[in-house]
Amino acid sequence: MSAIQTDFDRIALLETGGWNHNNHYHDFLLRNVPPGCQKALEIGCGTGSFSRQLAGYAKQVLALDLSPEMIRIAQSRSDRFPNIEFRVVSINPRNFPSQGFDCIAAIATLHHLPLAEMLSRMKDALQPGGVLVVLDLFEPEGLSDTLRNSLAVPLSVGLRVLHDGRVLPPRELRDAFAEHARHDTYTTFSQVREMCADILPGARLKKHFFWRYSIVWRKE
Repeated sequence: MSAIQTDFDRIALLETGGWNHNNHYHDFLLRNVPPGCQKALEIGCGTGSFSRQLAGYAKQVLALDLSPEMIRIAQSRSDRFPNIEFRVVSINPRNFPSQGFDCIAAIATLHHLPLAEMLSRMKDALQPGGVLVVLDLFEPEGLSDTLRNSLAVPLSVGLRVLHDGRVLPPRELRDAFAEHARHDTYTTFSQVREMCADILPGARLKKHFFWRYSIVWRKE
């Protein structure tokens, strides 16, 4: 985790706030926040982009990240959001917050952690009626994933030009993510589906473009 923290401290200083493969799905995730949400938790909040949007749907938001630089920048950009509390926490199944939350979100974070254990902890930390929303990356398997990924490349370029007026992110940011990718490992969508069948029965799983999948689960 120390290597991951170092990577994200570096990325935090280079992050431009433009379009990316994660914030492309923010609206999709927000549509699943339960009405009247009182307490929300985001695991791996980065510079707080999703936390600030979540603050419009929840009375209180607790946003956690292991990178002090990410949290410093998130706080500096969130003066108008007094209902967000940012904390530097290297989250894991053993120190997971135990309070009852109405919504728990994790975006491109759980592949750094033991997925099955984290899903169980997130499930336990939800209030009855609470909703878990996850967006993360998966390891491709089979021809359909290969085709989906080949289509995602030109689509990614087109959307970045549309939103940011450029074909690629800045070179330094690309280099930082490339260095970070050396530490990353991913589960396949089939493995995620098997875990959810056991831990989150009834969860809605979906493959998306840009190498992402989502989990949406409501606690009865």
